[in-house]
Amino acid sequence: MSEIKKVVLAYSGGLDTSVIVRWLQDEYNAEVVTFTADLGQGEEVEPARAKAEALGVKEIYIEDLREEFVRDFVFPMFRANTIYEGEYLLGTSIARPLIAKRLIEIANETGADAISHGATGKGNDQIRFELGAYALKPGVQVIAPWREWDLTSRETLMKYCEEHNIPVDFAGNKKKSPYSMDANLLHISYEGDILEDPWAEAEADMWRWSVSPEEAPDEATYMDLTYEKGDIVAIDGEAMSPATVLEYLNKVGGENGIGRLDIVENRFVGMKSRGCYETPGGTIMLRAHRAIESITLDREAAHLKDELMPRYAKVIYNGFWWSEERKMLQKMIDESQQVVNGDVRLKLYKGNVIVVGRRSEDSLFDENIATFEDDAGSYDQKDAAGFIKLNALRMRIAAGKGRSFLDD
Repeated sequence: MSEIKKVVLAYSGGLDTSVIVRWLQDEYNAEVVTFTADLGQGEEVEPARAKAEALGVKEIYIEDLREEFVRDFVFPMFRANTIYEGEYLLGTSIARPLIAKRLIEIANETGADAISHGATGKGNDQIRFELGAYALKPGVQVIAPWREWDLTSRETLMKYCEEHNIPVDFAGNKKKSPYSMDANLLHISYEGDILEDPWAEAEADMWRWSVSPEEAPDEATYMDLTYEKGDIVAIDGEAMSPATVLEYLNKVGGENGIGRLDIVENRFVGMKSRGCYETPGGTIMLRAHRAIESITLDREAAHLKDELMPRYAKVIYNGFWWSEERKMLQKMIDESQQVVNGDVRLKLYKGNVIVVGRRSEDSLFDENIATFEDDAGSYDQKDAAGFIKLNALRMRIAAGKGRSFLDD
């Protein structure tokens, strides 16, 4: 590794990244540029400026990326109805490509030699940050402190703060650390503490965005979502920006007990990890998007999307957003969305998202053909006989050759 004079750090202002600022200054004798992003995590990001200044940082970037995050990352992912391992809506995964992109852009603007992050050596985020960085700037140097230092716990980090006079709000807190959390407009994740026992139920007061389904209102909430080319552009007739859409859906979904998830997932690094997630807006969007596609997409186009979706989800989960395969898949997905226009009506009730209506000028649903009443000759039911016999032909041939499809 060549000499590093300036490093761009993804900085939250919390314990880990505040320690990293001082550690980079001491270990590498490098100037640190901090980058703090507002992705809708629900906390003020401006206090990070004062914290960075107190650590001697001169170049400080604090940016509101909520609209870009939802428009260019969340919405494209939901056009594919993306879900990982059958349940996870990829709330953490989809935020990392944007952070990686801005780290590289800031490095180019400031002439930095390297980037750095606070992801541990056990998780997926280190992979996602670094794969993105290398894709966007092949020669960049990456410093991952958790893979280099011997600060292996929250307690040792707090001790480091005390020894190096690092002004972190909770550095002197001697109580046991709470859950490890990540938040953005799409979700909140919780790990650690009692969740490290897969049998232990999450504590009721852990959840922040949603009430429990049992405590949700007894009266259902109805809403209409309007789609243009696969993206929500209005709710109940009111036009909204991408970030505003997700903010609203999070609020209403959380009020109705929607979006809680408790899973054990398979990390790319090889281990299993138990985590809890709140994704109320994403849960609503997944159900509603499939509903509008159900009347606008051709059957085989829809089925092809469904077949490719697990690969697309894996690409994102494993950190390959900035890759040829994701780009190829995205072009196909986006092409399919040209006709995904119209309205979906939902009923939200005690943790459930229920589709009660869908309509579109691009609908392929033909009432004359689908009716159980007299179709006035729109469909000749006799045609089905030939269709069935042709599809049965290979099985009839096999049976005629002595092959049996009954269990032995």
